[in-house]
Amino acid sequence: MKKVKVLFVCLGNICRSPTAHGVFQKLVNDAGLSERVVVDSAGTSGWHIGAPPDKRSAAAARQAGYDLSTLRGRQVAAEDFESFDYVLAMDESNLFDLQEACPPAHSHKLSLFLDFSSQETWREVPDPYYGDGDGFKLVLSLVEDASRGLLKHVNRNDLA
Repeated sequence: MKKVKVLFVCLGNICRSPTAHGVFQKLVNDAGLSERVVVDSAGTSGWHIGAPPDKRSAAAARQAGYDLSTLRGRQVAAEDFESFDYVLAMDESNLFDLQEACPPAHSHKLSLFLDFSSQETWREVPDPYYGDGDGFKLVLSLVEDASRGLLKHVNRNDLA
């Protein structure tokens, strides 16, 4: 049975990408696809390796029914480009960093996460780290929408 592997990437892997990881994992689990879809997250920087998600991200996720408590920060590794089918950046800056590090044979796997979103206002998931709680709620809303779109895409194109 073919497995589809999805990696969410932001800068530090403590706000946006773990939120996407937790939300998408719950959608995958609820759809009964946990044996077929592998979900992970990472950061382009190594600043928060081993750290749990930001408390504000975890609280916003928990309020909406998502559990990020088991997630820990890690940095994107060279082998991620080969082993993952989707490497989804939260913003253009991180997408650029991924493009710089990615071998050309795997560059087709890279895109912005919000390419899967139904909304048209935001192209990037904004970094909420230096803002207030409203930024974390916005991130969660954008991530939920894009996660639903991504799951539809994966179902239609990879699991059919």
